This record gives sequence, C-alpha cells and structure tokens, in this order.
Amino acid sequence: MEQKDLEYFRKTLNDMLADATKKGDSTIEDMNGSNELFADPADRATAESDRSFTLRIRDRELHLIKKIQAALQRIEDGSYGICEECGEEISISRLKARPVTRLCIRCKENQEMDEKRVRK
Repeated sequence: MEQKDLEYFRKTLNDMLADATKKGDSTIEDMNGSNELFADPADRATAESDRSFTLRIRDRELHLIKKIQAALQRIEDGSYGICEECGEEISISRLKARPVTRLCIRCKENQEMDEKRVRK
C-alpha cells in the first residue's frame, strides 16, 4: 500500500475515533443527568429500558473504539491492509468501506459461511 493511502486511512480512522469518543462521552453525560424518581412503575420501566438501550449503544461504541485503535496500531507496525487469515493485501475499496477490517473479502465471506454452518 502506498504512503498516501496509509495517510488517508490514518486520517479516516482518527476522525472515526474522535467521533466515537465524542458520542461515548455524550452518552455518559446524558446518563449522569437522569437521576429522577418515578411515581409510576411504567415510567420507571420505560426509563430503565432507555438506560439499558443507551448502555448497549455505549458498549458498541467502546468496541468500535478498540477496533479503531487496533487498526491505527496496524498502520504503525506496517501490517495494515494485510489479511490476517491469508496474508493477501486487502483491497482499497474494502478498506474504504470498512477501515477497521482485518480480513479480505474472500476470507470474510468464508468466515460468515462457516458461522452459518455452525448455527444450523
């Protein structure tokens, strides 16, 4: 992969990281401000459901942050854009669609087919 491509993906990943971190911080702020008492059990249940949903979103953001950080580390160590399964180069179009990917499209498709077989 050319240096200009690596710089493009470094910027893209850093932008994604900043966005995910900002979203996560705002989620925490929103949750800290919601210490209300509810007289109606239905209102309390709704608030708890909303809180649970917010926590799931936060968990997904944290998971994405870890993937982004790992991708940035792969850029630094020179392994970014190399499939971890087969060792082939991952296409630029795949990396643009999913900058945190670790697998080329062929290996990802094989992985998904294996998962479907296991579920059946």
